[in-house]
Amino acid sequence: MTQTINQNRLFNASCFALITTAFSFSISAGTLDGLGKDLKYSAESLGYIQSLWFFGFPIAMIIGGLIYHTVGPKRIMNLAFLTHFLGVGLTLYAIYFVSDLSFNLLLVSNLLLGIGCGCTEAACNPMIADMYSGSKLNKMLNRFHMWFPGGIFLGAIISEIMTRMGYSWQIQFWLIPIPALVYAFLFFGQKFPESKEVQAKSIASNIKAMFSPLFIFLFICMALTAISEFGPSKWAGIVLKSSGASGMLIVALSAGVMAVGRFFAGPVVKALGQTGVLLGGAIFASIGIFLFSTVTGNLAYLAALIFAIGVCYFWPVMVGAVAQRVPLSGALGMSIIGGVGMFSTAIFQPIIGAWIDDAKKEATDEGLTGNIMELVAGQTTLQKMILFPGILIVLFIIFFIWQRGVKPAAEAGH
Repeated sequence: MTQTINQNRLFNASCFALITTAFSFSISAGTLDGLGKDLKYSAESLGYIQSLWFFGFPIAMIIGGLIYHTVGPKRIMNLAFLTHFLGVGLTLYAIYFVSDLSFNLLLVSNLLLGIGCGCTEAACNPMIADMYSGSKLNKMLNRFHMWFPGGIFLGAIISEIMTRMGYSWQIQFWLIPIPALVYAFLFFGQKFPESKEVQAKSIASNIKAMFSPLFIFLFICMALTAISEFGPSKWAGIVLKSSGASGMLIVALSAGVMAVGRFFAGPVVKALGQTGVLLGGAIFASIGIFLFSTVTGNLAYLAALIFAIGVCYFWPVMVGAVAQRVPLSGALGMSIIGGVGMFSTAIFQPIIGAWIDDAKKEATDEGLTGNIMELVAGQTTLQKMILFPGILIVLFIIFFIWQRGVKPAAEAGH
């Protein structure tokens, strides 16, 4: 008897896999301060630990995208599950059995977690495309991608509740395997869809298209949009802890706004166009980060709202711009543009950490101590982060003028 494909079960499993990715992002962000204090790591060292997650993610995503049609989604998701559990296991070992090796173990564990999360993207996106078509495909992809900010929202809220109830930051890491176990159970024993006939150009043609001026321009912009989004988000717990606001609630609010915003991405992009959305996003992101660097207390939540509106559409619209305006770059082009976003974030993590360390030293040298020193150092660091969306305002004005009146070469839904 031929086994049928249970689309709903495979789709739900994919959503839980993306929630695992989101949990590994938000919970690690929420426990960053405790990790640094208890293991006596500098902010720069914490940046290096975080950067390995952002390195592993694009490596797995790009390689997985290239081999998807050869090995299939089942094997890629088996690898995702293995690396997710090994990553969490090594993290827990490093933080419960602290030794001189803990730092190196955390580097490896974050790399493995990043690989698991990249495998999830590489397997689930094309698998969903193989299961659905037409408007149904666009609807299901939208619902799937909602669960990254949606999962960050859930993870941040749960982490904040556990912290207020007195649970240690170490225990919060035990949350990450829960959605991983769920997606493993849902995938187990299921028949996966066959790959659709691919009407693709050769890799050589894809690469040739990626050397066009427009793709190179979008490549540079993607590096800045990614760090504009993930820089403040990842460091919120440390940077804002002395402002009178909860770093984890900042992360939760931002992610919640992004989840809702992405659900309604279609009408927004249709009304403003890709270039208008990107330019408006850079302006809102700059204002949001500026407010982060100046306000304290409950006003920080207003800053988070403005910031989230700014960065909400960066990632999907940038990928969509490549799909529509450089269509000959193919799936490889979209993988590369996503990869450069993650690599950029990885590179800047220790740099931002070093900014925080330097700002603390300068504030201490000026005689500041305690929460005042932490607040001044955090705000100084955030002021430097305005540079990223600030440059994007200029680049997206150029993009707006450059592409005005140019009809996209291909249509792509988000």
